[in-house]
Amino acid sequence: MLPPKSDFSEWYHEIIQQAQIMDIRYPVKGLYVWFPFGFKLRNLIYGKLRDVMDREHDEVYFPALIPETELGKEGEHIKGFEDEVYWITHGGLDELDVKLALRPTSETAMYPMFRLWIRSHADLPLKVYQIVNVFRYETKHTRPLIRLREITSFKEAHTAHRSYEEAEENVRKAVDAYKDFFDSLAVPYFIIKRPEWDKFPGADYTIAFDTVMPDGKTLQIGTVHHLADNFARTFDIKYETPAGDHAFVHQTCYGISERCVASVISIHGDDLGLILPFHLAPHQAVVIPILYKGREKEVLDLSNEVFFRLREMGVRTILDDSDERPGAKYYRWELFGVPLRIEIGPREAESGEVVISFRDERMKRKIPADEITEEKVVEWAEEMQERLRRRAIDSMLEKVKFFESADEMEEWMGRGIALFHLCNSLKCGEKIEETVRAGVLGEIIEMPEEIKVERAGKCIVCGSNGKLNAMAKSY
Repeated sequence: MLPPKSDFSEWYHEIIQQAQIMDIRYPVKGLYVWFPFGFKLRNLIYGKLRDVMDREHDEVYFPALIPETELGKEGEHIKGFEDEVYWITHGGLDELDVKLALRPTSETAMYPMFRLWIRSHADLPLKVYQIVNVFRYETKHTRPLIRLREITSFKEAHTAHRSYEEAEENVRKAVDAYKDFFDSLAVPYFIIKRPEWDKFPGADYTIAFDTVMPDGKTLQIGTVHHLADNFARTFDIKYETPAGDHAFVHQTCYGISERCVASVISIHGDDLGLILPFHLAPHQAVVIPILYKGREKEVLDLSNEVFFRLREMGVRTILDDSDERPGAKYYRWELFGVPLRIEIGPREAESGEVVISFRDERMKRKIPADEITEEKVVEWAEEMQERLRRRAIDSMLEKVKFFESADEMEEWMGRGIALFHLCNSLKCGEKIEETVRAGVLGEIIEMPEEIKVERAGKCIVCGSNGKLNAMAKSY
């Protein structure tokens, strides 16, 4: 049995194992093993991400080893990662002349190659992405899918453009692409411009996607960075303009990790286990024959008919004709988040009907078996997607509160996300973080439309003109 989801930390720890997402018993801290079921879920989610990225990007692969000479070129960038880098110092028994870093991120691996690939304005824009593992020596409490030392599924996109403005337009496109992706997961989000002191090392500015987890903490699930020409100057990435002179490119990069999987598990799941959107579920439907002695054949005949019909439609379907009791079967497939359950007993076999129920609803209904058509399944999937989206937003709204007083905010921290007005002063930002003992997430660019708060107002610290900001305890 799972702990109640109200005890989120324990619930999450258990569901990762009981629902066979990841095995946490690997003998290196912060490294975990994907179970087959979890990896199928991961691949279905990343299939959606690839669909989004392939619209305007080409997929590539760069090596995991980065020479220290390249990693150290961009001083601000390496300073942001220096406490997290794993270093390879030996090849066999021989000490290496140049240390090699296991990539913490790939700017310094890709950009020396960009310098070779980009010659003229005809080569721009360059837009590529890869899905790879990255390594970071996390010293905080590690947690599967959320905080790891090996991020096994890091999607990072890197682009190069002729000007700052063209790169900024690509930032907008990247934000829209991520919106499409997270909307397909039915995961609600805030889009927030990070404060200057919390932007990506080497970036001109950073925009992040944050969602609110069941325990009230926020989880950063995606980031988009405008790099301006900072890395181009370091790695000498220039192009020949139509006029014949040379200029530095302007760049963007943006990433999503398996935290997107964690958000689906955490936001949609309940006390019984996973609840998965239909299109993401490794098993989309389960057919459960209810067998009684002497009536087995007719029940199994109709069960197999429904099973094969669903399979022919392309629905990922399980026929559970095991010897387990019906209640045990229900529990198992609820744990694994199967969206559609179809039960068939002797009465249903006799009448040509089935009993259907959906994982996110606590109700059953009987329908004729021949009503299970491809059009009907698509309709059910869309209805379930909308129910999950609505429920997730409603749950998030319970964890959002606007404040005009810093003292009241301190009591709220850890229960949800706080909205307030803040000016651009670093002094005011540091003051509110010190008072409330939490991090400023930054200026809100976009949020659920149900939240009705003025975008401009008086700074909560100094009273000067400010913009709507967010603050929370975060993973």
